[in-house]
Amino acid sequence: MTALTPPPLMIGCGIFAKEIITLAHKNGWRLETSFLDSALHNNLDRLSKGLTGSLAKRRDRHPIVFYGACHPLMDRYLAEAHTIRTPGQNCIEMLLGRERFDRELEQGAYFLVEDWALNWTHVMGTMFGANPEIAAELFGTDRSYVLAIRTPCSGDFLAQAEEAARMVKLPLVWTDVSLDHLEAVLAETLAHAP
Repeated sequence: MTALTPPPLMIGCGIFAKEIITLAHKNGWRLETSFLDSALHNNLDRLSKGLTGSLAKRRDRHPIVFYGACHPLMDRYLAEAHTIRTPGQNCIEMLLGRERFDRELEQGAYFLVEDWALNWTHVMGTMFGANPEIAAELFGTDRSYVLAIRTPCSGDFLAQAEEAARMVKLPLVWTDVSLDHLEAVLAETLAHAP
């Protein structure tokens, strides 16, 4: 790669923007990023338009994608853009690792990260509109606790996490995680970048 060659471009979910930038700096990855709204997965039409529009605008850069299988047509979008995405079902699996993600999901976790907690009203509004009772009812049918996940990049989102758990009427559990799994996923993806 010459000095005139632009760095790889990663387009993706903004949920772990701070973590990705931190890892790029730590590893000396020359990486340009373009992050989309982390609540887009709650509205498939908006996700489709946001992702395909971003890929089309930057086609000349052969961007790679930081997303899980968040849209049923994800593979088609990637094929049409001649690109790849980060491996994993979703961003939480990429952060926690497959084994822990599956275990917590099986035990009834609703995963809450800083970005969603800080934007809770927006995230819930895209899913349930202005009726928090619907959210509480739906969460209670298959979730048994809110798992608030702190990374080394997280700020203080205690009050927002407590409010989110109160709104969905579930107990709040905290966990601190490293960036090891996310780092491995990003390194693997960058190694296979077009």
